[in-house]
Amino acid sequence: MRKAFASVTSPGRLEVVRRSPTVVLDAAHNPAGARATAEAVAEAFDFSRLIGVVGASGDKNVRGLLEAFEPMFAEVVVTQNSSHRAMDVDELAAIAVEVFGDERVQVEPRLPDALEAAITLAEEDGEFAGGGVLVTGSVITVGEARLLLGRG
Repeated sequence: MRKAFASVTSPGRLEVVRRSPTVVLDAAHNPAGARATAEAVAEAFDFSRLIGVVGASGDKNVRGLLEAFEPMFAEVVVTQNSSHRAMDVDELAAIAVEVFGDERVQVEPRLPDALEAAITLAEEDGEFAGGGVLVTGSVITVGEARLLLGRG
């Protein structure tokens, strides 16, 4: 049984989909999930700088989600997934600015652009400096990121 559980994977849950910089996907979409993800990332990775990519649904406690990640994200790139339930990127950005401050928030309405921006930010200190990206906020955002990053 141990051998079987050791080989179990859960796509979209602390899933590493790229290296240099490391890009991790986690479908946390509420404050409790975000706190658990933050703890797991701190335990499993040794990022010198972590950039968040967040796209959330409009019916979620987005402020609580962002507050859970605030201590660990150097910067956050807010975006919008393709779901009709997605929170408008400008609304998400306004909440993010309240939580992170204007200087730590970047707005990219399209997820491909948000991923590119976050990867660029993570690479700012050099290729081997230990920067990383965490894509989170919604199962849909993470699923779309998996496809964009060749994991779907």
